[in-house]
Amino acid sequence: MTTTILFTVVSLSVLGLLLALILYLVAQKFKVEEDPRIDDVEAILPGANCGGCGYAGCRAFAEGCVKADNLDSLYCPVGGNDTMKSVASYLGMEVAEKAPQVAVVRCNGNCDSRPKTNHYDGYSSCAVMASLYAGDTACSFGCLGQGDCVVVCNFDAIKMDPRTGLPEVDQDKCTACGACVKACPKFIIELRNKGPKNRRIFVSCINKDKGGVARKACAVACIGCFKCQKVCPFDAITMSNNLAYIDYNKCKLCRKCVTECPTHAIWEVNFPVRVPKKEEEPVVEQ
Repeated sequence: MTTTILFTVVSLSVLGLLLALILYLVAQKFKVEEDPRIDDVEAILPGANCGGCGYAGCRAFAEGCVKADNLDSLYCPVGGNDTMKSVASYLGMEVAEKAPQVAVVRCNGNCDSRPKTNHYDGYSSCAVMASLYAGDTACSFGCLGQGDCVVVCNFDAIKMDPRTGLPEVDQDKCTACGACVKACPKFIIELRNKGPKNRRIFVSCINKDKGGVARKACAVACIGCFKCQKVCPFDAITMSNNLAYIDYNKCKLCRKCVTECPTHAIWEVNFPVRVPKKEEEPVVEQ
C-alpha cells in the first residue's frame, strides 16, 4: 500500500515537472519581444484608461505611439497637448497642437419647454428607455433624462440638473474623452472646440422635424427657418433636414445668429452679458 502511494506521488511529480518544462520551452519559443519604450510612454500618460484616444487603454495607446511613424493621428484628450508634447519629445518626434475640446449638450428642451406626454416607469437607463420607445415627450430627438452620460463619466464632469431634467457639463472638469458621447442613445452630446476664452456658439437642438412639428413638441426647438444661415457673414451655418448646424472651425463668434434665432435654440457660452441699446431721446424743436 505504501509503495503504491509513493509510486503515485513520484509519478505525478515527474509528470508535473515534465509539463512545466514543456510549457517553458513553448513560451520561450513563441514569446513576443516588447519594445521597452512602451512602458516609458505609458508612464507619461495620465493612466485614465478612458478610451477617449480610440484605444482600449493607456497601454494600448502607448504601444500605438511607439509603433507609429508620426503622431499626427494620435491624441490623448485627458492629457492634452502637454502630454502629447512629452510623448513626442521622448520618441524624438514632433506633434502639432490641437484645439482643446469640451462636451456640449445639444438639447435645450427643459421641463417647461418640452412637457412630458407620458410617464416612464422602467429601469433608469437611457439605453433601455430608447430601446422601448421614442421617449416621454412629444420630441423623439431630445434628451431622455435618465443619466447614462453621468454614469460613464470618470471625471465627475457631467451631472443631471433636477430643475431642467437635462445634463450639464462642467467645462473645467471635462477632458473630452467622449465617453458621454458614446453613451447617449439619442446622440445629443457632441465634442466641440472650447473656443477662444472658452467662448462657443452652437445649436442646442437636434430635432429634424419640420418647423411646425418641432415647435409644437418643444418651444425652443430649431424650426429650420434659415434666418441664422442668412445672417451669418462667415458661411459657418449649414441647414440639413430642417436643422441648423454651426461649424466651430468657421464660426467667428459674432453672435448675430444668436439674436436672430426666433426660438432661442442657439446658445452662446461664456460671453459677457449683452448691454441693451439705449433708445435715442426724441429731439424737441424749440
